[in-house]
Amino acid sequence: MSVTDSFIAGLPKAELHLHIEGSLEPELMFALAERNGITIPFDSVEAVRAAYDFSNLQDFLDIYYAGAEVLRTAADFRDLAVAYFDRAVADGVVHAEIFFDPQTHTDRSIPFATVITGLLDGMADAEARHGLTSKLILCFLRHLSEEAAFATLAEAEPWLDRIAGVGLDSSEVGHPPAKFQRVFAAAAEKGLKRVAHAGEEGPPEYVREALDLLAIDRLDHGNRSLEDAALTARLAREGMTLTVCPLSNVKLCNVASMDVHPIDTMLRQGLRATVNSDDPAYFGGYIAANYQAAARARGLSRDDVVTLARNSFLGSFLDDAAVAAHLARLDAYAAAA
Repeated sequence: MSVTDSFIAGLPKAELHLHIEGSLEPELMFALAERNGITIPFDSVEAVRAAYDFSNLQDFLDIYYAGAEVLRTAADFRDLAVAYFDRAVADGVVHAEIFFDPQTHTDRSIPFATVITGLLDGMADAEARHGLTSKLILCFLRHLSEEAAFATLAEAEPWLDRIAGVGLDSSEVGHPPAKFQRVFAAAAEKGLKRVAHAGEEGPPEYVREALDLLAIDRLDHGNRSLEDAALTARLAREGMTLTVCPLSNVKLCNVASMDVHPIDTMLRQGLRATVNSDDPAYFGGYIAANYQAAARARGLSRDDVVTLARNSFLGSFLDDAAVAAHLARLDAYAAAA
């Protein structure tokens, strides 16, 4: 059965791959710059959007870090989170596990506490107003050193009861997961879940390192795993969740176009693939737009998109009871729609 945009928008779903700093829309960027008396290298919202023409991951990261300069106060981080959650709930998101990059801010002398208190306030607001639950995942910037990652983990110590896990993001090529094996082991000892970006631009070997050396609970991106049949079979056999970001893959030129995106191949090969928006302010769409683009380009059926939503709950870090409740709600929606 064909799937409509409205069915996708109303589909209860979890978002598992969302960089909160990457949800900074140009309008909010300008508002925060004015509020904080910061000069940014753009003279209009249109000029910012025109700059979102990336040829690779590093092009994107350069403007991403420049945009983050406007985030200074706890209120800024709260407003950032509130804006994302308001968009997410309109797309059917009922649970989100969001990445944040404390080093992007602490390296600018913004205290860790400022960042996390603002985000936690935004998360509390989303639950109070929308019933949308969320969890925080602290990401280490892989282009920085292992020593810097350990320092960030130490800074997070007072907040570990509010942090669900650690992740690994930023420039992938040349910064293999092995570089962070010891800090991920330390995070595991503290009871934190582990996720990592691998196989976005990096080779299948990076995915193996994430599995074997970082002992990840979830794989972020993972597209290039498909280049290795044995690795693909392993991911399917182990039920490893992949947090796939279709529009991001195309925007960053890791996939030539949506017409050749592998999301349907992943499903056919038994992978627990999910659909997510990554950095939606920069990549042209929030989560429903990612589902819709994938469904149109790859001819996904209603059953396919329901499977993707089901996988998002199965791959979440929610407890079994919460997962079961979300799956029941999803099944009821699919049956009634």
